[in-house]
Amino acid sequence: MAFFEKQIKSDIKFQGKIVTVRTDEVELVNGHSAYREVVEHPGGVGIVAVDSDGQVLLVRQFRYPMGEELLEIPAGKLEYGEDPRECAERELSEETGYKAGCFVSLGEMYPSPGYCKEVLYAYLATELYPGKSHPDEDEFLSVEKMPFEKACELAVSGELKDAKTVIALLRAGKILKK
Repeated sequence: MAFFEKQIKSDIKFQGKIVTVRTDEVELVNGHSAYREVVEHPGGVGIVAVDSDGQVLLVRQFRYPMGEELLEIPAGKLEYGEDPRECAERELSEETGYKAGCFVSLGEMYPSPGYCKEVLYAYLATELYPGKSHPDEDEFLSVEKMPFEKACELAVSGELKDAKTVIALLRAGKILKK
C-alpha cells in the first residue's frame, strides 16, 4: 500500500534569504486532515575530497544554530536552478582552495524530511590540485587534513556530528575500498 498526503492549502509564514517556512493543511490517507510545517531550502552539496596520500580535507567552522565548532566536509548551498556538480566544484575551491580532476556522485540525501524539503548532493573528489581558497565574506573556517580512515572512525564513533559528513564519508569509503 502506498501512503500519500494531499495538500489542501498552503500558507507562507516566513520568507527569508535562504529559507521559506510554510504551513500546509493536508488530507491524510484515512480522509482526516492534519497540518504540516515545511521549510523550503534550495539544497546543497557536500564534497569528500581525498588527495593522492589518502588524506581527506575537512573544514572546521562555528555553526551558530548548534552553538559549537564542527568538523565537516566542504559544503555549500545551491543557488536555485544550479547544477549540483558545478556547485560542488565551486564550494571545494572556495572553502579549501583545491580543485579536483575527478568527481564521483555519492547520491542524494534528505537531512530532515519530516519538515524540510532540502536535498543534499554528495560527491567524492579525487585527483586534487591546489589553488587559492576564497571563502564567502561571512565564512570563517580552517582546513584540516587527516587520513581518510581516521575520519571514518570519527564518523562511526560519533565524534563527527554533522550528518552529511558522516553519510558522505561512509558512502565514499565503499567506493575507495574497491
